[in-house]
Amino acid sequence: MLPLDLYQGIESAWCPGCGNFPMLKSFKQALAELEIKPEEIAIVSGIGQSGKFPHYLKCNMINGIHGRTLPVATGIRLANHALKVVATAGDGDCYGEGGNHLLAALRKNPEITLVVHNNQVYALTKGQASPTTDQGFKTLLQPHGVAYPPLHALAIAVAQDASWLGRGFAGRGEHLTGLYKQALSHKGFALLEVLQPCVSFNRVNTYQWYEKRVYDVEAEPDYDPENELWAYQKAKEWGDRIPIGVIYRRSRPTLEEGHPVLQAGPLVRQHPERPVAALLADFI
Repeated sequence: MLPLDLYQGIESAWCPGCGNFPMLKSFKQALAELEIKPEEIAIVSGIGQSGKFPHYLKCNMINGIHGRTLPVATGIRLANHALKVVATAGDGDCYGEGGNHLLAALRKNPEITLVVHNNQVYALTKGQASPTTDQGFKTLLQPHGVAYPPLHALAIAVAQDASWLGRGFAGRGEHLTGLYKQALSHKGFALLEVLQPCVSFNRVNTYQWYEKRVYDVEAEPDYDPENELWAYQKAKEWGDRIPIGVIYRRSRPTLEEGHPVLQAGPLVRQHPERPVAALLADFI
């Protein structure tokens, strides 16, 4: 195991009590236990409180625009598949602005770990309703309550044949560390949604609210994460009981395996047959 201080980034500016703190702590623990060095990982983030995640880590990182973490992460992975690539995004960033990119990643199956910080609001812009906000939830922009049910993104992922799908809770650090380790070690696209309370702008879905509802799905007697119908039903379950743990997994060819040129090694270490200037000249 590597020392945890190896991953120390700049000082955090999250609100005291934010669910991102335990998420970051568990993520560092997973990296240390897997012995992934800072120079061996690239993290892409978008806009939102989740976008600050790689700022507080020592790693290769890009902080991009809203909803565009996955195409950038895919480009990094194709250019240098020797890197461990992680995309981190909020529920609004990923399921709202970035929804089409999520569908593309699920279909293509690149070896990327996607961590979705789900606090059920747009926290950076002061708590507007997000795609995962519960029906009836009141905000300053929805004073009469959100009129429609939340998006079941994990159910969509099952329907799209996600090769690894899990959900964690920021309030259960050791369990979350284990999920991070599985997602980071998975060969293919791994989607890990983390229930992450926003203590400033969501006073409903609190640590206590989640703690009363989450349960470890892997402890259930009918646990069968390779059964698509079972996984779909668990992915749709929300309300009085909320499953956490590995919900779905299956073996699928990866995007990288479908590109023969990558079998010769990372593109960044290959020498093109023609000079770059000559290649660019074809488009002038």
